[in-house]
Amino acid sequence: MYDLTLTPEQLEMRDTLRDFAEREMKAAAIHPDRLQPFEKPVMADLLTKAAQLGIRTLALSEEAGGAGADNLTTCIVLEELASGEVDIATILGTTATLGRTLFDNLMNAEQKGKYLKSFVEDDNYHLAFAGTTADAGLGWTYHRDAYYDDVVVPAAVKQGNDWVINGRVEAVSNAPLAKLFAVQVRTGAGSKGMQGLSTLLIPRDTAGFKVLDTIKAFGGAGNTLTRWHHGTSAAIELKDCKVPAANLLGKGGQCPLADGKLLARNQVAMAAVAIGVGRASYDAAVDYAKMRRQGGRNIMEHQAIGTKIADCTIKLELSRNMLWKAAWALDHPEAVAGRSVSELPLHVIARVSSAEAVHEVTLLAAECFGAMGVMRDMPLQKYVNDGFIIAHSEDADGAAKLAIAESVAGYQRKAA
Repeated sequence: MYDLTLTPEQLEMRDTLRDFAEREMKAAAIHPDRLQPFEKPVMADLLTKAAQLGIRTLALSEEAGGAGADNLTTCIVLEELASGEVDIATILGTTATLGRTLFDNLMNAEQKGKYLKSFVEDDNYHLAFAGTTADAGLGWTYHRDAYYDDVVVPAAVKQGNDWVINGRVEAVSNAPLAKLFAVQVRTGAGSKGMQGLSTLLIPRDTAGFKVLDTIKAFGGAGNTLTRWHHGTSAAIELKDCKVPAANLLGKGGQCPLADGKLLARNQVAMAAVAIGVGRASYDAAVDYAKMRRQGGRNIMEHQAIGTKIADCTIKLELSRNMLWKAAWALDHPEAVAGRSVSELPLHVIARVSSAEAVHEVTLLAAECFGAMGVMRDMPLQKYVNDGFIIAHSEDADGAAKLAIAESVAGYQRKAA
């Protein structure tokens, strides 16, 4: 039965992270000196401190050395973390969801023996996925079976007991920090689309493997990309990169990370991050409205401001409720199978609705500050920019919601 009552453990995690975000993160994240430049590098010291709270291994099973948190608990934690600093929450959320998928679901015993101990013990050990999934980019493939004919991934050729890889992948999340990469490669000669793809585990220090420059906020010399994401990302380049055949995840040509499960988990995690940003802007607006006086009373008592605060409250509460339901449904697939919960892609609904709501909340919160809301040394201009990035993320934009329409229509795409 769907229940919004949090367990004592979930409440303890929420309160611990809320205190950490307020006490350690927020002041540094919105310090006027940090808000002035467009380029805001990741605060490495705070990232390490947050990792030491166990966020990287939050979703990893207890048997593997993690906390064994389900999707709902992960969302609760990431919202609190993002209310302090969105980039740190995004990086840790990406590592946490990918860590669960790799170590608990996909790696064999030999692979776990190679990488699990280092991942659990090293607070600076992050993970990255360089590839795509069958559910990404739906705007190009709406109601079509033939799709992804133009998927470009590095090519891998078998030589003895090794795969030799050549190619490049753009804009890989967590790449500047990751120590282990799960990289999609084309192992099937002459194959197209999602057919003939395999996934290899590649440590960062592998010969022939290179992480290029971090993508900057507005491009730069030799970098024409604009950063339209949170966290950190960069391209990776492989030149005659030799990887042992034992590093293959699953069977060749099956591409286990493309089945949509990782995307679903990541979408609810990033929806939680979005709500954290919205809540940070909302809290700032409420505090200011209670303090700022105009016309002989605090502006919270003015109807126009009260309406904006109420609208923000409604949007955030509805978004959080939808997110928790989507996360709970992922944790309880039997409820979906038993028709107690809708078969609609609730993770997509949560991701898109939270993105749209947070975009609106940040704008409304900025309006509560009046002209001060656009000043570069004030936090609201950062939150508004964060809201725009969230609203236009690849897994939350207008094309992303087409998966909902296909579900309503009962459309079944053939296996990729």
